Amino acid sequence: MAERYSSFAPGGTAWLLQRVTAAFLIVVLAFHFFQLHFLTHAWEIEFAGTQARMENVGYAAAMILFLWAAAFHGVNGVYNALVNQGLSGTPKKVVLAVLVLAGFGLVAQGTYVALVMGGFV
Repeated sequence: MAERYSSFAPGGTAWLLQRVTAAFLIVVLAFHFFQLHFLTHAWEIEFAGTQARMENVGYAAAMILFLWAAAFHGVNGVYNALVNQGLSGTPKKVVLAVLVLAGFGLVAQGTYVALVMGGFV
């Protein structure tokens, strides 16, 4: 019988954060869909409305945390999927470096845009 292999060590920090970010993403994504697809319809979304929503500190914080959680969850998930497929050695280190740099770049740019849109910067 084939053995199950996972690069996540059960009970490890990465394992826990993957689950916590998944739960957080489900809740915030549901809020996001409700807010922007049911309360506000696609044809009503305008730049000024986005700015107005982002000026609310709670909303801006939720969207920034949403971005950070999604970036971590995605980068960590892709990395561990590749490790589970047998990635090792130097390619593993290179992939990790590229994913971490891309994740930090995404988070930095997205956070900056959110802060500017909310008038915090």
